[in-house]
Amino acid sequence: MKKKDLKIVFMGTPEFAVESLKILVENGYNIVAVVTQPDKPVGRHGSVLQAPAVKQYALSKDIPVLQPEKMKDETFIEKLHSYNADLQVVVAFRMLPEIVWAMPRFGTFNVHASLLPQYRGAAPINWAIINGEEETGVTTFLLDKEIDTGRIIMQDKIAIDNDDTAEVIYDRLMTLGAEICMKTVDLIMTTDGKMETHSQPSDASLKPAPKLFRENTRINWNKSAKKIHDFVRGLSPYPTAWTMMIDENGKEQPVKIFKTELKDGEVMICELQVAGKKRMSYDAFLNGLHGKHFRFE
Repeated sequence: MKKKDLKIVFMGTPEFAVESLKILVENGYNIVAVVTQPDKPVGRHGSVLQAPAVKQYALSKDIPVLQPEKMKDETFIEKLHSYNADLQVVVAFRMLPEIVWAMPRFGTFNVHASLLPQYRGAAPINWAIINGEEETGVTTFLLDKEIDTGRIIMQDKIAIDNDDTAEVIYDRLMTLGAEICMKTVDLIMTTDGKMETHSQPSDASLKPAPKLFRENTRINWNKSAKKIHDFVRGLSPYPTAWTMMIDENGKEQPVKIFKTELKDGEVMICELQVAGKKRMSYDAFLNGLHGKHFRFE
């Protein structure tokens, strides 16, 4: 089978997914359509609609774009079916119903930013760093009825250094993910979909990667310096670890912590942002307090 004979529908939304779409387009694969999230309201009043990064790239390459509100919408299903795709590729998208992922003859594979079965879920990069892992990677797997549990096709690893942030690992896995995405398409194409795959173990000791909210991104200062450091870098620069600053009068103010360092067994704050102010160094922050007392909780 030649590249032009393998009709691919690509599904993804953010910048992370663009790299995988781009490598397929630039290497001559036949992307017949792209599926992405609806445009998102931005601005103070939500009066401006911003197209997802994947849509912007697809339109620049004259690739048809579908943006369903609901993945089971009959009109969307009918349109998707009309492309008669042989394969669907999913990178940083949303959960798909079986009527969608089972549609192509070669099925649908996902590029996931962890070494499955570890870190199934929405925030695998963040949680791997938060938990102090020394390596992570990307996995391609065939979608099935459960989230991130399908049969594994390929994996590749990278090391996580002691001071790597989520931003650093995100960029590295974005590139690695694109490479393994293309390799997986090649494997499916050359084996006519009969490539060797591996089932994922089901184990209670597996570490999850749930969504990140304000409630689970607050710093617990009772933890060890290493765990606090890992927590901060695992959430930097987004969604960002935070704490509450309480001044000498008892006034509370949320503070985002972007960067810390470990020195002599203690965690040192390097960069932060007080609500309503710009990101700054810790020294600049202290200078602005003019000797006033405070504590973080």
